[in-house]
Amino acid sequence: MKNLSFLLALLFLITACQQPTPKEIETPDPMSVLMDKYAQVQLTADISHLSDNEKEMLKLLFEAATIMDDIFWKQNFGDKTAFLNSIENAEARQFATINYGPWDELDNQKPFLEGFDEKPAGAQFYPLDMTIEEFEAFDDPNKTSLYTLIKRDENGALKTVWYHEAYAEEITKAANLLEKASGLSGDKAFADYLKLRSKALRNDDYFESDMAWMGVRDNNVDMVIGPIENYTDALFGYKAAHEAFILIKDKVWSDRLSHYAAFLPELQTQLPVDQKYKNEVPGSDADLNAYDVVFYGGDCNMAGKTIAINLPNDERVQLQKGTRKLQLKNSMRAKFDKILVPISQELIAPELRQHIKFDAFFSNTMFHEVAHGMGIKNTIDGTSTVRKALKEQYSALEEAKADILGLFLVTKLHEMGEYKDTELMDNYVTFMAGFFRSVRFGAASAHGKANMLTFNFFREEGAFVRSESGTYAIDLEKMIAASTKLTGMILKAQGDGDYEAVKSWIANEGVVKTELQTDLDRITALGIPVDIYFEMGPKMLGLE
Repeated sequence: MKNLSFLLALLFLITACQQPTPKEIETPDPMSVLMDKYAQVQLTADISHLSDNEKEMLKLLFEAATIMDDIFWKQNFGDKTAFLNSIENAEARQFATINYGPWDELDNQKPFLEGFDEKPAGAQFYPLDMTIEEFEAFDDPNKTSLYTLIKRDENGALKTVWYHEAYAEEITKAANLLEKASGLSGDKAFADYLKLRSKALRNDDYFESDMAWMGVRDNNVDMVIGPIENYTDALFGYKAAHEAFILIKDKVWSDRLSHYAAFLPELQTQLPVDQKYKNEVPGSDADLNAYDVVFYGGDCNMAGKTIAINLPNDERVQLQKGTRKLQLKNSMRAKFDKILVPISQELIAPELRQHIKFDAFFSNTMFHEVAHGMGIKNTIDGTSTVRKALKEQYSALEEAKADILGLFLVTKLHEMGEYKDTELMDNYVTFMAGFFRSVRFGAASAHGKANMLTFNFFREEGAFVRSESGTYAIDLEKMIAASTKLTGMILKAQGDGDYEAVKSWIANEGVVKTELQTDLDRITALGIPVDIYFEMGPKMLGLE
C-alpha cells in the first residue's frame, strides 16, 4: 500500500507539473488581435476582353497609382521607408502599412506603437507647431486651397507650397506615365482625360480634367488619380490627399444602373426642405456605373476602404455636369459577405434577417453616392461654399446627408415605381445593419460621426427598438418619417452654413453611446472583422 501511495503521489506531482502555470498560459499577441480587425481580400477582375494595348496601359496605370500611394505616405505620416524598416514585428509592420502610420485609424487614431503621440489633426499638411490663430492671421489667398501645403520659410513665417512643387519628382514621373498610357487607350475620351490629368498633376488645376472625366463613359478601364478627398485634414478640412483607383467596368451591372441618372433633377425638386435650400439644380449629365476595382492607392486605401465613388468634388463641375457615381462591386460584395451578414446574425432581430440583401446594400450605397451630388453646394446667403463655411465639420455632415438623403431617394423611386430590384423593407433593414458595420471605422472619423448622428436621431424618433436580448427591429413607417425629417434638417444646416450650430450638433449626437458600445463590443468579441485589406497589383491580373 505504501508503494501504491507513493506511486499515486508521484503521478499527481508529474501531472501537476504538466499543467501550465498562469505565466505559461498563452495570451493573444496584441498585434494579432489588431490584425484580426481586417480580412484579406484578393482584388481580381476578368480582363480577358481587354486588348493587348489596354493590358499594357494597365501596367502603366499601376505604376502611376503606386506613386500616389507614396505621396500620401508623406502627407499622412512622413518617411515611409525608415518608419516601416524600424518595425521588427511582421504583423505590426503590416498593421502600420494598412494605417499608413502608427495610429489605428479605426480606433479613434490611437497610437499602437510605442514612442508615438496622438496623430496631428492636420497630418503633415501644416507645420506641427502652427496654431489656429497663426493660420487665421496668415494673409495668403492660397492658404485654403485644396492643393497647397503650409510650410515655414527660412525666417519661420508661414508660406504656401503647391503640391506639384512639394512633390515635384513624384508628380513628374506620374504625369509622364499618364501621358504614355493615354497613347494605349482604346477609348478617345479616356485617352483625353489621361492627358489632361497629367497636365493637372503638373499645375494643380484640376477643373479641365474633371470636366473631361465626366465624359468618360464607354471605356473598359477607368482611373481616379490625384489629390481628391479632404478627410485626412482634420484640422480645417481644406487639404486634399493623394489617392488612386484603377477600375475595370462591369458592363452588365452598369446597364442596370444607367436608368436612374435621368431622375436626379426631378428628385432634387422633391427634397423635403424649403425651396431656397434646393434652388441649385444638379447637372443631369451624370452616370451610374459598376466596376471591379483592382487597385486602391493612398488615401482611399488607408484603413477603412470605400466601396463607392462619387466625383468630382468640385462644386463647379457638379453644378454644370453633375457627378459620376461608381460602385465598386467586388469590394462591396466582400464587405457584405465577410462583415455585414455576420453582424446581422448577431444584432438584427431574427424575423428581419431575411431582409439583409446584397442588392439592397448595393442600392443603398449607390444612392448614398447619388445624394452627394444633390442638395446645396453654396450657402443661401451667397457668401461661401458649404464646404468652406463648415470647415472641419463639413465632411461629417456631408456624409450624414448622403446616408439619409440616399435612403430618401430609394424610397421616392420605390414610390414612383422606378426602382424594383428590392423590397423597401430590404433597404431599410439593411440600412439599419449598416450602422453597426460603418461606425466600427471609428467614431472620430467623418463617416463614424455621420452614422451616429443618424443612429441617435432614429432612436429618438422611435424608428427602431432594441430587445432585451440586444437585437434591433425597425418600425418601417417611423423610420421613413424620421429619414425624411432628418434629410430636411441636414439640408437646412448646410444651406445656413452655421458652423457653430453644426459643430454643437455633431459634438452632442455624433457619438457612440454606452448601450450601442456594448453591442459593438459583442460583435468584436465574436471575431467579426471591421474591414478588409487587399492583395492587389498587376500580378493578381496575370500581368506579371
